[in-house]
Amino acid sequence: MLSINNLSLRYGEKILFKDLSFKVSGKERLSIVGSNGTGKSSLLKVITGIQKPDSGEVMLSKHSTIGYLPQEEIVFKGRTIFDEVHSAAEDINRIKSEIDEINVELSQNHDHDSEEYIELLNRLGELTEKFGLIDGYRIEAKIERILKGLGFKEEDFGRLTDEFSGGWQMRIAIAKLLLKNPSVLMLDEPTNHLDINSLIWFENYVKDYEGSVIVISHDRNFIDNIATRTLELSMGKAVGYSGNFSFYINEKRKRMELAINQHRNQQKYLKQQNRFIERFRYKSSKAKAVQSRIKLLERLELVQLEDEEAGINFSFPPATHSGKVTFEMSGMSKSYDGINYVLEDINININRGEKIAFVGDNGAGKSTLARIIAGIEPFNTGELRAGHLVVTKYYSQNQADELDQSKSVLEIMDEASTGEVRRNLRSILGGFLFSGDDVFKPVRVLSGGEKSRLALAKMLIEPSNFLILDEPTNHLDMKSKDVLMRALQDYEGTIIIVSHDREFLDGIVDKVIEVKNKNIRVFIGNCSDYIESVSISAIRQEQSQTVKLKKNVTYGYNEKRETKRKILPVKKEIGELEKKLEAFEHRKNELEMLLSEPDIYKEPELMKQYSIELDSVANEIDLLLVKWEQASIRLTELEEILNIN
Repeated sequence: MLSINNLSLRYGEKILFKDLSFKVSGKERLSIVGSNGTGKSSLLKVITGIQKPDSGEVMLSKHSTIGYLPQEEIVFKGRTIFDEVHSAAEDINRIKSEIDEINVELSQNHDHDSEEYIELLNRLGELTEKFGLIDGYRIEAKIERILKGLGFKEEDFGRLTDEFSGGWQMRIAIAKLLLKNPSVLMLDEPTNHLDINSLIWFENYVKDYEGSVIVISHDRNFIDNIATRTLELSMGKAVGYSGNFSFYINEKRKRMELAINQHRNQQKYLKQQNRFIERFRYKSSKAKAVQSRIKLLERLELVQLEDEEAGINFSFPPATHSGKVTFEMSGMSKSYDGINYVLEDINININRGEKIAFVGDNGAGKSTLARIIAGIEPFNTGELRAGHLVVTKYYSQNQADELDQSKSVLEIMDEASTGEVRRNLRSILGGFLFSGDDVFKPVRVLSGGEKSRLALAKMLIEPSNFLILDEPTNHLDMKSKDVLMRALQDYEGTIIIVSHDREFLDGIVDKVIEVKNKNIRVFIGNCSDYIESVSISAIRQEQSQTVKLKKNVTYGYNEKRETKRKILPVKKEIGELEKKLEAFEHRKNELEMLLSEPDIYKEPELMKQYSIELDSVANEIDLLLVKWEQASIRLTELEEILNIN
């Protein structure tokens, strides 16, 4: 168990949190939420001992361990990926090293009856048994599973870590942390460098994790799917909610409404008491009553309301109406060395008003394709054609490097703005988390995240009818991301977004282009529709690989007994899912028959009601089928274990 007792921390004059207390134990998944600058990352650093609190203590139960993934980039050098991750299995490596040493000593000791030889044999037996108990014989299979889940290919395992960029370095850090298997897993923005496929794998891994998990993330889908509790940091206080992010949002809305009413009533009460005090302050006959009320007001705890959090609040400046066709690409191929192709024979037609997501594994070529369409990346073969009157604006985090370092935040924005936008610059900058005197800071003193936000703000206020955005949400908090999403929903032009943020994409796009194996596949619908269409095959592949690995290992009596215990609830779950599927299939057939009746067209409202219900039932069936598929594969995997040896 992890116990946080009365922690307090200041940053300059600002109180980040005061007298903060909470506990985490078992398989709890705690999501820490709050606006940028409320102390979320600082809290994790205090818990790990990296940062000292002003007061309070952190207590960890005996034999428990903490594993921490920071938000800042980590760099590994000098080892292959596989060896770097393997180094995290410290206990296994230590025992394996001692086993190897004993085997060498035994091979050199020919006096098999000596006391020393017998002691070595006994020690070897102890170590071998312990090695098996801590999964030493399966460690390489586990490393392979984790690395592949995080998006590494088998041919990457032997490559040096030095060859990989910052995003891939963070994946190596995640892999090492998962292999360590600490009692408490603490993750600060773990999904920032994951593509959609590796994110889904990681999400499932965290959900099934045997220990406790504390996570900070702006990925609403991720924390909604894993969290069992939510802790909000706001105004120097911590408020707990016994549910996931959606539960927190609903409960917070109720608490805010209650607080507003309490604040209104309290202000009314204060006015009444202050009027009484002012009226009778100088009357001796009322002196006692006045003093009593003054003391009462001094002791009164005021109801505080949260300030409205910063968020992007703007509408896009008007741009020229483009032709029907925004962009055409025919037979495009791209190679960096003229031999190995990243993209091959790509054909894309993009029409005015389409909002498209580019998805795929990191390194598949999503950003390269976006840059080629934007006209800033050369290509080898093929033809590209922009439509009539198309004005393209492109954003990537690298654009922050192009900002004039000597100018202030406000000057950068002022130069790019016109008309109504110019009059609202301070408000827009506040939405991008530049408030107060921050707008007068020169670009050279800004952090990397601040520069990226400024580059995004600058690009969005410039007139365009074709936006190409590469990871636009990486440095935005949730509220800013929400308002950006609404602005992009209202945008009348064409949009391409490269992003792994499922919830953000779902609110905007109507088409998904998957970049994979040097080519593309087009999916009609949003990001969730795309994930649903590929999820079952991905689950089958992952689970069947796990079963194959387990066929090559030996399971003892205790493991098989534990497996038998797990089988019954899985069988029960499958039975319940099959009953639900049968009921929904029955209702689906009923609705289809009702909608096929000729007279139904005479009752349009009833037809609409049946159609809506049919869509809902069909979606429920799809969801149940995925759950049934997952449960069936789990059952097969468990039965495989019982059948081994």
